[in-house]
Amino acid sequence: MPQALTKYFGPIEYQQADVVQFRCGLPAFEQETRFLLMEPPESAPLIFLQSLTQSSLCFLTLPIMVIDPDYHLAVTHEDLQSLGLQPDRQPEIGPEVTCLAIVAVTENGPITANLLAPIVMSRGERRALQAIRIDTTYSHEHPLTAVRHACEENLCS
Repeated sequence: MPQALTKYFGPIEYQQADVVQFRCGLPAFEQETRFLLMEPPESAPLIFLQSLTQSSLCFLTLPIMVIDPDYHLAVTHEDLQSLGLQPDRQPEIGPEVTCLAIVAVTENGPITANLLAPIVMSRGERRALQAIRIDTTYSHEHPLTAVRHACEENLCS
C-alpha cells in the first residue's frame, strides 16, 4: 500500500482509489495534481485536502452545504466535461459531487471561505477542479464566525 509523508498527519497509507485527481492542479499550485481528503473525526466537519507530493501543502476546507445549505452550483460546461459529468445540467451536491469551500485563516483576521470558486469533485471518477464561477452571486471571502471558535480550541492547529 502506498504511503505519503505529511506535515500535519505524519506518514499515512492510502489506496490509489482514494486519490483525488486535479488534471490542471489548483490556481497557483498547477503542478499539484494528486490529493487525499483527510477527515479526522475530532475535526469534523473540517476536511483537509492533503497534497501527495508536498508534505506541507494541505488546504483546510468545509463542505459547502455546511456553510450555505442553499448553495447553488454554477459549473461551466467545460468543467463539467472535465469532471466526466453531463454538461447539460448542474450536478447534485452529495449524490453526484462533493463540493468543498477552501477556508482562509489569517492571524487576528476574519476566517473566510471561498464560495466563489469551490472545489468540485465527481464522486465516481474522483476527478476534481476548482470551479470558478463567472457570476458574482457568492464571495471569495464569505465570513465564517462559527469556525473561529473551533480554531481557537486548537482544531485548526
